[in-house]
Amino acid sequence: MNFLVIVSDTFRRDHLGCYGNTWIHTPSLDRFAAESVVFDHAYTASFPTVPNRRDVFTGRYTFTYSDWAPLPAGETVLADVMTHAGYVTMLIADTPHILARGFNYQRGFSGWEWIRGQENDLWRTSPRDPKLPCAPEKLRLPEQSVKQYLRNISDRQSEEDYFAPRTMTRAMRWLEENRDSQPFLLYVDTFDPHEPWDPPQRYVDLYDAGYSGEEIIYPPYAPCDFLTEAELRHVRALYAGEVTMVDAWVGKLLSRIDELGLRENTAVIFTTDHGFYHGEHGMIGKSLLQGEYYSTVPLYEEVARIPLMIRLPGRPPGRRQALAQPPDLMPTILELASVPIPESVQGKSLSPVLRGETDEHRPIAISSPSIIHGRQSVQFTTLTDGEWSLIYPGAGVAGEGGAETAIVDSIARVHKRLWPGSGGPELYHLPGDPAQQRNVLAEHPDIARRLHASHVRFLEQLGTPEEFLAHRRQLVLP
Repeated sequence: MNFLVIVSDTFRRDHLGCYGNTWIHTPSLDRFAAESVVFDHAYTASFPTVPNRRDVFTGRYTFTYSDWAPLPAGETVLADVMTHAGYVTMLIADTPHILARGFNYQRGFSGWEWIRGQENDLWRTSPRDPKLPCAPEKLRLPEQSVKQYLRNISDRQSEEDYFAPRTMTRAMRWLEENRDSQPFLLYVDTFDPHEPWDPPQRYVDLYDAGYSGEEIIYPPYAPCDFLTEAELRHVRALYAGEVTMVDAWVGKLLSRIDELGLRENTAVIFTTDHGFYHGEHGMIGKSLLQGEYYSTVPLYEEVARIPLMIRLPGRPPGRRQALAQPPDLMPTILELASVPIPESVQGKSLSPVLRGETDEHRPIAISSPSIIHGRQSVQFTTLTDGEWSLIYPGAGVAGEGGAETAIVDSIARVHKRLWPGSGGPELYHLPGDPAQQRNVLAEHPDIARRLHASHVRFLEQLGTPEEFLAHRRQLVLP
């Protein structure tokens, strides 16, 4: 069996028609979902971009021992295992952070290609002073990141020159060139719909035609009160336009699988790393950035819950309620490929769930930034059993200890407590409160204790070093 894995960065689950969206056009992925096993309770694990890819590539919950960091030479990775098993393995990506600055996430692949220029990729040097699309105070790092991005796209002329189209086109070409090099594992990683948001105008006009204000393509991660109502609506339209563009070009890649006669022996996986707040919970972004400081924020459903769809040859489609997470992908692929799963893998193969034999996969899903900074930083961890969601910040955390991280864009910042909320545990009942507006912790302390205890047991089973686990053993209730 061949494998095609497509990761589309920052792709909100609730922006897909197959997950209930009614206003954004995603016909290609909706068709794909109708042919696939669709996971309704997939959650990110290690957060955000780089830690997520490390989870996918290693099958491990890497937030328990690592932060935003290069892939170390000694860690067993999917590509290496598959290559040694006789697969031709290829990585095609425009996501810069896993390849830039020696991060080395191409390790183990037979070949790899980096589509240059996304976000703050130090690629092109002219024009030296491109014009910003809006007032600089409405942008994150206007001089450092936005102008670099504008240099990188300065010669763009048609839709085919945008990043997701370039990446999918290169993947299509690779399939054509390597159709006789089977079996293969093709891993495709596109940064869109991650910001900067600047899709072709025809996509934006689907959602906010006639807008004449500033184009806020790369907003600060902050409370969103600096945006007018019209600006926030347009930001959502820009993102929705990116979603529809990604959908169109993923659709072309899926069509090429059919055109090349590969459907009957190729498993296809589509997923993301996390979502993004567009005004929900008063936020824009997925964390808080303030100058040289960084702060985590609670990972509510908009960020923590992710799309996951797997199409298998000869297997009927359907929906599954099992809790699935990125570390599960490596053992799933290996089992489907009849390749032994290394002992280092912590995830669990989803094969029994895919076969419809069970919907019980794990009792709890844990989504978290790195916890290795201990009491020096607040790390909001989301614990869910699919019905209840507990936001847990750790216990006795100072939050001002000066720990440094390169989250979220490979730029070093110091942890600081910036979240304006209570900072304490929060509990939500998802069936009755999917938007997580009513904290019911005081009403259901027993549920909170159960979820917290499951989280401690799980971290112990993963072998989390005690120095990182100690401050997470206690649940302080109001």
